[in-house]
Amino acid sequence: MKYIFNYRTTAFDLWQLSMYGIYGSMVGVCNLVFTVAMVLLSGRFWGEANSFIKVLLIMGISLFTVIQPVAIYRRGKKQVSTIHHDTEIVFNDYGVQVKSGGQNSHLEWSAIKGVSKKPTMIIVFSSNKHGFILTNKVLGKEKEALYNYILSKTQK
Repeated sequence: MKYIFNYRTTAFDLWQLSMYGIYGSMVGVCNLVFTVAMVLLSGRFWGEANSFIKVLLIMGISLFTVIQPVAIYRRGKKQVSTIHHDTEIVFNDYGVQVKSGGQNSHLEWSAIKGVSKKPTMIIVFSSNKHGFILTNKVLGKEKEALYNYILSKTQK
């Protein structure tokens, strides 16, 4: 089998990856509990609160619903600004070949640490913290087939 994909990682892709990471962990649960508590506190004390307290309540509600996602998107935008070339990634029986700009690299299947399937993307990990994001837009109808292929090659 051989799969070839050309893509450029976007700030939105990195934002989605970060949000999956946050809300798929205990940190996300804490964020949700905090936000629900702030909504309940706001509902309970809004009528009695002065303007300063109302601003604090609104900021508390906005912290994980608006401020954090915007900050993560801005960080992703900064990271993406350093990427000036499209990436071509090839998955075949010999491993994974990556071409970006004038650079080529080859990863043996034994070097692939894992693969994760999310609703809007597949992440192929080349280390515990680094990998390749392939979105549904890039993968098209080949998402399931590629995921199963990578699993078959990495679980030997």
